[in-house]
Amino acid sequence: MDIIDAFWLGLVQGLAEYLPISSSGHLEIFREILGIDLNGADSLQFDVMLHVATVLSTIVVLWREFWPLCQSFFTFKRDSSFWYVCKILVSCIPVAIVGLCFKDVIETFFGQELTLVGFCLCVTAALLSFSYFFRTRPLILSPKGSYKPRDITYLDAFIIGCAQAVAVLPGLSRSGTTIATGILLGDKREQVAQFSFLMVIIPILGEALLDIKHFFGTEAVDAATGMAEQTIGAGALIVGFITSFIVGCLACKWMLALVKKGKLVWFALYCLIVGLVCIAKGYGLF
Repeated sequence: MDIIDAFWLGLVQGLAEYLPISSSGHLEIFREILGIDLNGADSLQFDVMLHVATVLSTIVVLWREFWPLCQSFFTFKRDSSFWYVCKILVSCIPVAIVGLCFKDVIETFFGQELTLVGFCLCVTAALLSFSYFFRTRPLILSPKGSYKPRDITYLDAFIIGCAQAVAVLPGLSRSGTTIATGILLGDKREQVAQFSFLMVIIPILGEALLDIKHFFGTEAVDAATGMAEQTIGAGALIVGFITSFIVGCLACKWMLALVKKGKLVWFALYCLIVGLVCIAKGYGLF
């Protein structure tokens, strides 16, 4: 992988991480377009580094919300911010179990043909459409007797966390899946979007710390030949990281505005079209 390829993948990650179109799926698509041939482990490690960049962009964009959470949690203030962080920790349980117990299985889904990506994009389209057209009846009654969206509960946090764990599959949008799940549970759109962006910080940084020794290696040894084979260079990592961070800062603000307006259905149409194209490509129809 050269620096130009890393730039394009960083651009794709920065845009697709916050838009409900699956960043991992689009990274697989663009690897196919650019002719980048990496094994599943290298693909996943590079994707994690790009995700770290977008996690940092989340912290930058949501700094006013993020810093009070850190203050309350690490000083044990036991206020609303402290309990909010507790909900985020609850949401991380499912993805932690998947990451620790099934990492080898997850790696097999990356660097493969686009058929799986296509099917998962179609599932993303269905989730986004269902959350748009299905009108939930939240559990909280307003003083006037009309129903209104509720705040995220611990059970909601765990269910949304399960959705995030399933969304490790390339093509299944993490933000789209978690936001759609929260909306279907009856949570406020703005709150569930912010929660979705914040809940990914711990898993991604944790994965990066676990794999830090792999990120800066430039060579690996081919088991069959015993010769060194080229993997991902430090220059490509840096370019991809910076690009993903800058674009992510812009995309995060855009996505928050889109969720407030309830415009996710148009992304459902996009995911359906791209998903069908990927399936057709995977089956060799063109």
